Amino acid sequence: MAKRSRRSHSPAFKAKVALAALKGDKTLAELAQQYDVHPNQITDWKKQLQERVSEVFETGKSTTGEPPVDVTVLHAKIVQLALENDFSYGLFLQAGRAPLSLPRSRSSTYPDG
Repeated sequence: MAKRSRRSHSPAFKAKVALAALKGDKTLAELAQQYDVHPNQITDWKKQLQERVSEVFETGKSTTGEPPVDVTVLHAKIVQLALENDFSYGLFLQAGRAPLSLPRSRSSTYPDG
């Protein structure tokens, strides 16, 4: 028997299978055959749906519990750090020595290198 490679199912597919399992019209074996997944997987998805169904009706709360991330602040920080790195690298080159942690091909960016 050939081993099947690992598959990843979309959240919509998981929800559809879990809802079908909650209906109770078909047995786990029938659902497993219909959707081509293992019965244990259906049981896990059904349990996850039952545990998290109340989250659907919560409003104004973050479901992950993490604060929202401001991407513009992160981009600004990345640019700042990149500029600082370039500046300090230029100072090393002017002093006649390059830091060991940066590749040699980078020195072609600066006229002294």
